[in-house]
Amino acid sequence: MLLPVILYYVIFMYLPMYGLQIAFKDFSPAKGIWGSAWVGFGHFTSFYESYYFWRLIRNTVLISVYELIFGFPAPILLALLLNEIRVRLFKNVVQSITYLPHFISVVVVSGMMIDFLSSDGIVNQLTGLFGIPSESFLIMPEWFRSIYVASGIWQGVGWGSIIYLAAIAGIDPSLYEVAKSDGAGRFRQIWHITIPGIMPTIMIMLILRFGTLMAGGSMEKILLLYNSTTYETADVISTFVYRRGLLQMDYGFSAAIGLFNNVLNFILLVSANKFSRKINNTSLW
Repeated sequence: MLLPVILYYVIFMYLPMYGLQIAFKDFSPAKGIWGSAWVGFGHFTSFYESYYFWRLIRNTVLISVYELIFGFPAPILLALLLNEIRVRLFKNVVQSITYLPHFISVVVVSGMMIDFLSSDGIVNQLTGLFGIPSESFLIMPEWFRSIYVASGIWQGVGWGSIIYLAAIAGIDPSLYEVAKSDGAGRFRQIWHITIPGIMPTIMIMLILRFGTLMAGGSMEKILLLYNSTTYETADVISTFVYRRGLLQMDYGFSAAIGLFNNVLNFILLVSANKFSRKINNTSLW
């Protein structure tokens, strides 16, 4: 039973790493990987010295940090609130409504954002009732990160709360009974029992989130929402790699940037895991 799993990882995960060497070559499809000339760290140096380097780092980090600050706690708060609902029918309805956006494809969600936020979209129609001038939000760089993060929270908050609800379900009910007998209200029960009970799960999910911090969110959604007028705040490392690698066919350069990005993510993951193990003895390994 273990052999298919091992073969899967060897064939699809490890063998393709053979192609990473094009990050150190002036890769030409006509010459192939072995025939292309070595350039050492030339692509990395060119990327560091390019005009786009700091802009890409800034955008990637800011989008990930905004998702971490606003997007990460949202499923936890929703799970805590859902756990306090005592009317089962109402709880099921709320859960179903919050889960549904997860099943909408990124393409459809992006299309909805484009439609709602256009100059004649529903958002401008509503703000127009208060005399606010119409705006095309998706061509305004200062609005891109807010739109991206808010739409991500809407789409993922319900689905993300499932794992925390499962963790809450695993807490010993007798702890709540003891707390009630001691006069603890709901808020104190949440603070002293529920949150500590799900803290290991929170830390694991936080460590995993740090491992994708330099991914800069969903590349597909950014590609669908951004345009040349919002590159200043929307362009991240992964979208830049896509343009250079697939659109401009600069495979060696884009492979180098992708490798640089993955190394940073690996360092962040290991650091977060070590930090978590040090402060509360919770870690991935």
